[in-house]
Amino acid sequence: MSPVAVDRLGAGRDVDTSEPPPGVTIATHQLTTADGAKVEGVLHALHGATAVVTVMHPRQSLTHHPMIPEFLRAGVSVWTQGTRSPNNDIALVHEQALLDAAAGHVLLRDLGFETVLTFGHSGGGTLSAFYIEQAATEPERRLDVTPAGRPVSLPGTRMPMPDGAIFLAPHPGQGQVLRHCIDPSVVDETDPMSVDPALDVYSARNGFAAPPEPSRYSADFLAAYRFAQAERIARIDARALAAADEVARMRARFSRSKDPADRRAALAPRILTTYRTDADPAYVDLTIEPNDRHYGSLFGHRPDLINYGLVGFGRLTTPDSWLSTWSANHTRADFVRCAPSVTVPTLYVEFSGDQAARPAAGARMVAALGAADLTHHVVRGQHFGQPVAEGEPTGYAAAATHVHHWLAERFGTAPPHETR
Repeated sequence: MSPVAVDRLGAGRDVDTSEPPPGVTIATHQLTTADGAKVEGVLHALHGATAVVTVMHPRQSLTHHPMIPEFLRAGVSVWTQGTRSPNNDIALVHEQALLDAAAGHVLLRDLGFETVLTFGHSGGGTLSAFYIEQAATEPERRLDVTPAGRPVSLPGTRMPMPDGAIFLAPHPGQGQVLRHCIDPSVVDETDPMSVDPALDVYSARNGFAAPPEPSRYSADFLAAYRFAQAERIARIDARALAAADEVARMRARFSRSKDPADRRAALAPRILTTYRTDADPAYVDLTIEPNDRHYGSLFGHRPDLINYGLVGFGRLTTPDSWLSTWSANHTRADFVRCAPSVTVPTLYVEFSGDQAARPAAGARMVAALGAADLTHHVVRGQHFGQPVAEGEPTGYAAAATHVHHWLAERFGTAPPHETR
């Protein structure tokens, strides 16, 4: 890797994509969720297709996902949908994202699609698994509060079950990812520069080497580091729970007093700032859980710098969003927890060079899936579909081959130019 590439901040996620086939009509839709929120989606309707794949992520717009033309070329329509919290961690509550997803599934069924499939890439995989788990649950037994205690209307929401699930490089859930990449050397949550030298993963004394040289960490350091990561998350959990309890008290007080001052106190946001969340030792020490991944994190080639910047997981959150999404101890959006309820035919494709879901995590996720009809493939690629080596096909192109075969075998789909 050249020094220029290593020094460049940013993930470099753009990859080549195929052209969509003819006969595709694109239409936008605005939906109203069961709790009154507005969400938007784009339907790529392939002429004659009776099957549709829904493409969704809890915190990113996937309107231009590189797999869209691949699905269309396989003979299925594509629905891409956003949530009420696009590109924004601060208010992302996964239980509300399920309400957003449900609105899309209702639309697709009402439009008359005979087959509806979920597609979950990265964090979209856990969202898909969480949706299927709740859709498969009797309405009266579904979740009715968030981890912070906010009521959520899942029990009274129409949640159509999909007919199949496709997972591409899913990670174990935002909480599990953060559990491995949060920086435990932060000693003062109000000071982004505070460091415990004994836990500083980007210090030469602990095994870090200036890029592009690989770092090497001792087993003792890694054990202490992982323990301290769990401790830091528990401390933030305690702050989030205390703030959520305060909000609940103010809401209860207002319900009794009807005093506008109490209402304002209940509405006032309690924002958590979580500094330095790009610090998984495996980003720079490739001997840790080795696979085909490149040096660096999901956000770029210099995690030692990115860790101190604005970009990163869970930087600003409400207590509700922290507990629902980023806390490994409280989130329900955990792939392994939800996976046993995924009993529909399932295709699971992982990338051999994934930074976020390395082989051990992938094995746990596959083993947890409840589908009797389960197909699992590993293809060469990085987390965002970049080729592992120059000149190779993209990860998306490699995955598309298996997706096309699986769709044809399970659901009888065919490219638009073939006779159905």
